Amino acid sequence: MVEARFPARAPAATHSPGWRAAPRRWLNRPMRASPLIRHGTPDGEPRRGRRRAGSALLVTVLTAGVLVGTVLTAAPSGAAVNAPARAGTVAPHVVAAPHVNVRGGELVNLGSGAKLWGHDMNVRRPMASITKVMAALVVLRAGHLERRIRVTRAAVSYVRRNGASNAGLVAGDVLTARQLLKALLIPSGCDAAFLLATRYGPGRGAFVRKMNAMARSMGLTSTHFAHFDGLPIPNGTATHSTPRDLVRLGERAMQNVLFRSIVAVRTFRVAARPHHHGYVWRTTNKLLGSYRGAIGIKTGNTNAAGNCLLFEARRGGHKLIGVVLHANPTSDWDALFAAARQVLNWGFRRV
Repeated sequence: MVEARFPARAPAATHSPGWRAAPRRWLNRPMRASPLIRHGTPDGEPRRGRRRAGSALLVTVLTAGVLVGTVLTAAPSGAAVNAPARAGTVAPHVVAAPHVNVRGGELVNLGSGAKLWGHDMNVRRPMASITKVMAALVVLRAGHLERRIRVTRAAVSYVRRNGASNAGLVAGDVLTARQLLKALLIPSGCDAAFLLATRYGPGRGAFVRKMNAMARSMGLTSTHFAHFDGLPIPNGTATHSTPRDLVRLGERAMQNVLFRSIVAVRTFRVAARPHHHGYVWRTTNKLLGSYRGAIGIKTGNTNAAGNCLLFEARRGGHKLIGVVLHANPTSDWDALFAAARQVLNWGFRRV
């Protein structure tokens, strides 16, 4: 059996001209209190009533300010605040926002569409192999998943040359497009991405253009693909997106039954046949099997992108989807999943 190798870290890349990294900010900064509103009387009010009315209004404003301030200071910076409580009550279940060391992220309640949390949701960043989610959608839209595709020496040398994550495909083997989709998404195989892009473009350049066309059709206006698998080609930031766009991409992808079934798999085995070797593909998504309710979807890692994860989980009738980009420390792969768990735990306590 051929087992997929753990992804090697891609070499550092230079930033493209005009690229500006987002400023690093502390998360969850308390909201500044609004300046005190001057009290006074409406136009036309009798002069003798001004002082009494002004005093009453001041007391009302200060009292409301205390109640509102109590709620807002507990609400997360950059996140959608819970719907306001009825008059005279304080909103229930106010939970401090998750303190996670990431450069960007977002969490959405799929049931209500509410944005629960976010950090730099509209800042463009590289997302590494999360790119393969769009590559899979292009293939799924085209169909013909039982077509046979031969593993080429070019695909094998491509991953070796770039030190890329791969499915351990052997040159000369013949696999179906359906099998290659699993090799693409479960072990994050760049060799499978190479073969699918070559066949479904046809040609890898045409395939990337299809990826960008689909992004435009989905309204992902801050997303651009320069390469088909998220490798830093031509540089580390050429392929980029925003947390907000990536959550929308993940939501669309998870609506596809086949995609959803693939990204939920922890281990997939391909039995040896006369026309191909046997394979064992293990997921790179450590949330699967370790976080109750996790059902997908895709990891990513390059020097420029850091460690990234697009994820979805379901608990108690609630379904949350989110993303964290460039989790720190980048040397610790487990820190990525710890950040995702923390965000999900916070979200499920809030819904």
